[in-house]
Amino acid sequence: MSYALLRPFMFNMDPERAHDLTLAMLEKAHKARVLGFVYGQQALPVTTMGLRFSNPVGLAAGLDKNGDYIDALAELGFGFIEVGTVTPKPQAGNDKPRLFRIRQAEAIINRMGFNNKGVDYLIDNVKRCKYKGNIGINIGKNAVTPVEQAADDYVYCLERVYPHASYITINISSPNTKNLRELQSGEALTDLLDTIKQRHTQLATEYGFYVPLVLKVAPDLDEAQIDYISQQLLDFEIDGLIATNTTLSRVGVEDLLHGDEMGGLSGRPVSHMSTLVLQQFSERLIGKVALIGVGGIDSGDKAVKKIQVGADLVQLYTGLVYQGPGLVQSCIQAIGGFYDALED
Repeated sequence: MSYALLRPFMFNMDPERAHDLTLAMLEKAHKARVLGFVYGQQALPVTTMGLRFSNPVGLAAGLDKNGDYIDALAELGFGFIEVGTVTPKPQAGNDKPRLFRIRQAEAIINRMGFNNKGVDYLIDNVKRCKYKGNIGINIGKNAVTPVEQAADDYVYCLERVYPHASYITINISSPNTKNLRELQSGEALTDLLDTIKQRHTQLATEYGFYVPLVLKVAPDLDEAQIDYISQQLLDFEIDGLIATNTTLSRVGVEDLLHGDEMGGLSGRPVSHMSTLVLQQFSERLIGKVALIGVGGIDSGDKAVKKIQVGADLVQLYTGLVYQGPGLVQSCIQAIGGFYDALED
């Protein structure tokens, strides 16, 4: 009820300002120790990638890019939190305005451009937080780094976040960093994963423990690309796949206000596309790689659909903007009901 009352006020503000204000208000509520009474944790344990998750509903990267609000967000009941995308050096991202609501479609277009305060700032926040659940750290490259040298940035971040992450996500699918998506195809992907995996193996030996590696892909993939990426995941023993990031498609929003803005589209119009890509990966990977479904989850039924086609875990972002924090519990309950029905 409180979010329903707050949403009209927030939706009359600039979206990026509203985003920042919402997180600041959430932090104040956390410090006042009221969030736990309203939301709390709902147990629905899942084990995948060698990690135990308190429930399968997580927060997608992008909402808390710098890890400033981990403890507050965790109190909404997430089973895991993914922070980032983080780059080696701080960067401002693309020019404003760069975040647009498409209310009629319950969608968002963003062209943020990996705005963040750099990997060292994020690590300090992760070390300082009290949250004991799994924290994924999503890594990318700086905009000024040529795509041919992208591996250097990923390895730089990998080395620094390794001892502090529950899992590490390689983000090569944002449409808002020039040429980044070229890394999803052919030799570029093979060379990148080869370089990262070699250093990852060395880090596991140096630290004496293993941190799973996850790849995040776009929904704008054809079957040949899905075939190729699937084989690379198996060849390099990548632990997980996040399907999917935002789309360049404008199907469903082309005639709506802001529907022609540049950037990645997320929210309800992406639901079917992202679920189809998830299913196609599931059919090829047959349980050998953990799958995390994200894209267009705005109800418990949408979360269950991701699980039905093969997801081990799901993540929320845009759905939270339109439905509010209660969406977390709705998804957990719906997935729990689905699991119970399977056992009957």
